[in-house]
Amino acid sequence: MTPPNLVAVGDNCLDAYLTNGLLTVGGNALNVAAQWRRNGWAARYFGAVGNDPEGEAVLSGLAGVGLSPDDVERRPGDTAVTLLRDESGDRKFLHESFGVGENFMPTPEHYAVVAAADWVHLGTNANKNLVRRLVADDVPFSIDVSTAHLALPLEDVPLLFASGPDEVDQPVEPLLTALRAAGAHRVVVTCGRRGSYFDDGQAVVHAPATLVDVVDTCGAGDSFIATFLTAFRFEGLRPPEALHAAAVAAARTCTHLGGFPQKPRPIPDWLPTKYARFIIDALGA
Repeated sequence: MTPPNLVAVGDNCLDAYLTNGLLTVGGNALNVAAQWRRNGWAARYFGAVGNDPEGEAVLSGLAGVGLSPDDVERRPGDTAVTLLRDESGDRKFLHESFGVGENFMPTPEHYAVVAAADWVHLGTNANKNLVRRLVADDVPFSIDVSTAHLALPLEDVPLLFASGPDEVDQPVEPLLTALRAAGAHRVVVTCGRRGSYFDDGQAVVHAPATLVDVVDTCGAGDSFIATFLTAFRFEGLRPPEALHAAAVAAARTCTHLGGFPQKPRPIPDWLPTKYARFIIDALGA
């Protein structure tokens, strides 16, 4: 059997952990592609970074997991940066920028690769026109809408990932119903320690979370997505088993810093200076 060609498109960023002065490479689409590569799947990542030191750091990080920097566009402007403060393993966002990769649309050459893939995953803040084009071209793909549940056109989207309520007293079914009513064929909603839910219009399946001692939750959802997609689409696992495999992968990611195993680098001196006003505003709030 020929291994499937997997492609992730969209967001990347630098995660700056101000609490411990460390920097990691991340972003939903990039993390998904990185996890695919780490798990032995043929994968490519298409996105954009700025012509700045942050962009160089992102390119170095993705190259370290076998993704090609040549697939990433360099554009005038800033690379996306997320400023974080750690609170007992959970992230508190102080500032989040989307940089030159916001509303990313691949070049015609790269879109041809995307359209020919066996599966495509779009990261958060995906380009609406790209979503519509993939649907029109009948490309098999998924999107992570995170908490922006209805911000994108979802009609005939094959598979949708979304973040749902962690609190057990808040029902998940209304969100599942709304996302499928918006047009998504299949929906996966992740709810932190509460576990995950899969709805294909025939039944709703729940799987519990895999609990671990958390070091950092960054990228756990991205590992969940990467593993669920390959388990469900290409390894023949039924939804309950695919959800469980994804939960195990997400828990494993919570045991280290960053969205995929990498050597965190010290935050360079220029970064806090560049984002000083955001840091001061956030810490003073």
